[in-house]
Amino acid sequence: MPATWQNLRRDFPILDQQVAGRPLLYLDNGATSQKPRRVIEALRQYYEHDNANVHRGIHALSMRATAAYEGARERSARFLNAASAAEIVFTSGTTDGINLVADAWGGANLRAGDVILLTEMEHHSNLVPWQLLARRTGAKLRYLPIVPGDTGLLDLTQLDRVLTPEVKLFAFTHVSNTLGVINPAAALCTAARQVGAVTLIDAAQSAGHMPVDVCALGCDFLVLSGHKMCGPTGIGVLYGRQALLDAMPPYRSGGSMISSVDYFESKWAPVPQKFEAGTPNIADAIALGVAMDYLDELGRPAIAAHDEKLGTLAYARLTAEVPGIRVLGPAEHRSGVLSFALPGAHAHDVVTLADQDGIALRGGHHCNQPLMRKLGLPSTSRASFYFYNTEADLDRLVASLRRIQRFFAG
Repeated sequence: MPATWQNLRRDFPILDQQVAGRPLLYLDNGATSQKPRRVIEALRQYYEHDNANVHRGIHALSMRATAAYEGARERSARFLNAASAAEIVFTSGTTDGINLVADAWGGANLRAGDVILLTEMEHHSNLVPWQLLARRTGAKLRYLPIVPGDTGLLDLTQLDRVLTPEVKLFAFTHVSNTLGVINPAAALCTAARQVGAVTLIDAAQSAGHMPVDVCALGCDFLVLSGHKMCGPTGIGVLYGRQALLDAMPPYRSGGSMISSVDYFESKWAPVPQKFEAGTPNIADAIALGVAMDYLDELGRPAIAAHDEKLGTLAYARLTAEVPGIRVLGPAEHRSGVLSFALPGAHAHDVVTLADQDGIALRGGHHCNQPLMRKLGLPSTSRASFYFYNTEADLDRLVASLRRIQRFFAG
């Protein structure tokens, strides 16, 4: 754990700049995190020294690239405590991973009358693929509700009612990208197993912020995005239990995912290659492994504690110091994602005016339109913290929101 979290800002070149004449205060980590210098250097190193295609060359560059790429897969397996690197499929991100499971596992296993269980807080990426799958297969969608009010907690008293033997898949987010809620993922997976349901965890908001152990969680699938955990955009990981991956048909077809091809029939390569058709995103996978090293050097338990501290303090200070503000999510035992609504101000206006203070926020429905409608809100502003943010950043956030209130009050 670093001596002071403030010192970590030096690892991130992008944070050393001014916006609107003020030092940049980056509070949009829920959308994408910034990249430490060593991750950027890993990309440069690959393209300057090792750039070659993997798995199909026996010259020096190709062998080095292959070793680094497959080393990143091994690193991802350790990061998630997967049983084997064969359970790690590289994807373009969380959305791609969910679509892979929906198409390959869902298309092969779901039938008319089966039920797909989701929660009312899911990101569109964990809604739309299942809607399309239900339309193709005749399966039905069902939802575990959140409790009334603004805490956003799942109503676990309803779990037995909705998680019945008809449920074949239970897909849910680990950490809500709007509410900041940390869901009891291991308990939900245990409940799903008891009725024979397969589980998928959307770990986009958790993988770089807390320990994520697929064995301890007991999940069947887990998906994450590199760009939300100090890695590059365009790379992600799908973890899947090997027995499930082995039984699934390919998601895409082409080169690399085959063991043999003739003019009328092909045979597939073993997992994970079966799901990685074409030239992979080699450099970004390697850099993602470097990002995982960086996070584990800091210590994911320490990052989780820091996130929770900032999220809890932000909730307390905004509700106490910004009159009339509506803050979503629980007051404590939460992540560093904090959404709020200022009376009389649209979220986009809040974000635009905060930008004039050098503060990067997010405004909109956060790919949570059904949740927003349930809460009676067209949109919210969102501050999302990471380990390079500190308590001092809350002073600037509160001061900016008070200034924005005065602006709209005339």
